Amino acid sequence: MSSKSLRRKSGRRSKWAAAALIGIGLLATGGVYAGASAAMAATEPTSASTTLTVEDGKKLFQANCATCHGLNLEGTADGPSLYGVGELAVEFQVSTGRMPLQMQGPQAPQKPVQFTEDQILAMASWVQSTSPGPEFPAAKILDGKGDVANGAELFRINCAMCHNVAAAGGALTEGKYAPALTSTSALHMYAAMVTGPQNMPVFNNMTLTADEKRDIISSLLYIQENESPGGANLGSLGPVSEGLFIWIFGIGSLIGLTVWITAKSN
Repeated sequence: MSSKSLRRKSGRRSKWAAAALIGIGLLATGGVYAGASAAMAATEPTSASTTLTVEDGKKLFQANCATCHGLNLEGTADGPSLYGVGELAVEFQVSTGRMPLQMQGPQAPQKPVQFTEDQILAMASWVQSTSPGPEFPAAKILDGKGDVANGAELFRINCAMCHNVAAAGGALTEGKYAPALTSTSALHMYAAMVTGPQNMPVFNNMTLTADEKRDIISSLLYIQENESPGGANLGSLGPVSEGLFIWIFGIGSLIGLTVWITAKSN
């Protein structure tokens, strides 16, 4: 009797026990290694500053942009001169991926950015030092704390005919378009107003004051941060999308209901 009970207690371990022990060991070893690596990385000094110089910006520009814009911003047959465009235009065009241009077309589309922020700022600084133009604005203009109601009215008067009253963008002539502003940063809103990229006119301080630009930016940021109070905005394209919705679902439902009633009565 006792031998049977001893045999029962000293039975084999589960076949998963060894795998579980190995897994626990690997997890523990990996955790210790990761912690030690992070601690060592935190104590090691950085190799060099990531801030690039104006001379670095010149080299980057001449390596990536001079084919079209010339070695000294003079322009070529393939690209305009950049005299007087300033750092703001360079930052806008490069940080949105519009430049370097991928191919000639009606309009330069946005695409993935090819440079780091430091590289973009270095090129912008070199262009500004070589041929000054519009500069980065004061932080107050971009803070989103302007008069939203006044900004919305100014946007409807000056911008909605191209960008749509809800900033959803719209089509222009000859394959061009006004982009949606539903995810555009405050800096790029200001840069577009000041530098006039693509088909957009330049809104200088004689046309829109700095405070009015701040109000417009504040109204657009408000649209970005708040959902449509009317429910589904259907792309904010106005009567076209709304009429299409009513035609397909509204009238379609009525027709389907009519057919069902007729079939039941027969």
